[in-house]
Amino acid sequence: MVKMEDLDPHHWIQWCPGCGNFGIVTAMRKAIAELELDPKDVVVVSGIGCSGKTPHYIKTYGFEAIHGRAVAVAMGIKLSNPQLHVIVNTGDGDNYGIGLNHWIQNMRRNLDILHIAHNNHIYALTKGQAAPTTPFMEKTSSTPHGNPEKPLNPLLLALSAGATFVARGYAGDLQHLTELVKEGLMHRGYAFIDVLQPCVSMYPKMSYDYYKEHTYYLKDHDPSNKEKAIELAMEEGDKLPLGVFYKAQTYSIHDFYEDIHQDLPASKHDIYDIDISDIIEEYL
Repeated sequence: MVKMEDLDPHHWIQWCPGCGNFGIVTAMRKAIAELELDPKDVVVVSGIGCSGKTPHYIKTYGFEAIHGRAVAVAMGIKLSNPQLHVIVNTGDGDNYGIGLNHWIQNMRRNLDILHIAHNNHIYALTKGQAAPTTPFMEKTSSTPHGNPEKPLNPLLLALSAGATFVARGYAGDLQHLTELVKEGLMHRGYAFIDVLQPCVSMYPKMSYDYYKEHTYYLKDHDPSNKEKAIELAMEEGDKLPLGVFYKAQTYSIHDFYEDIHQDLPASKHDIYDIDISDIIEEYL
């Protein structure tokens, strides 16, 4: 039986004290342990930024990709061995900025992975520049007169692009976030969780106290109702809803590949008996 302590690599964690990322990685460890997943069957992928350190702090397989390319790497891993549980961790800038197209295309394909976005509404690692989710007219180190761009709505985009599990969590509520991660891991299809993550160093305005006052939990919501999910995603009032907005089981890209490769995943094929001497000779 896997325990949470088995997933602790016991390194020094290089996040600021009080960072919301601690809650996210703890929820991941807790979810993996409670689902009794074998760590050797789990791959944690990340991009660049504060969230990019996540694979270093959970004792599974891990891959830290270049900026904005985490989802593309995750797709390669999952298609080469669909038996793996693949968890992508990206920052809001990493995913909603430079990596936006990879994210949209893989939601459209309904790739079977769990994607956790660490959304602190700022470029934290590079000292507080405006990010795609920074509120309109917010003053940052790159927008001293106010951010002139309206923020991107990640949940609305995920719903329109084809993700079949769309949720919002909060890094300060470990139990609720753990349940969302567990549900996302068990979902077949693209499971996306936008996690409100306080950055106590570069954006203290959106603190733990702020989120306690400006969030509420979804109750009596039917997650199969996509129209209602879109309506909830568009809420711009004083409080943001937390929970599962949408969940559906539909065709996944893996259904297509399973029909073609019914024996073994690509990563399990023996490539050592393949003779490529004719190909080499042709190009030399």
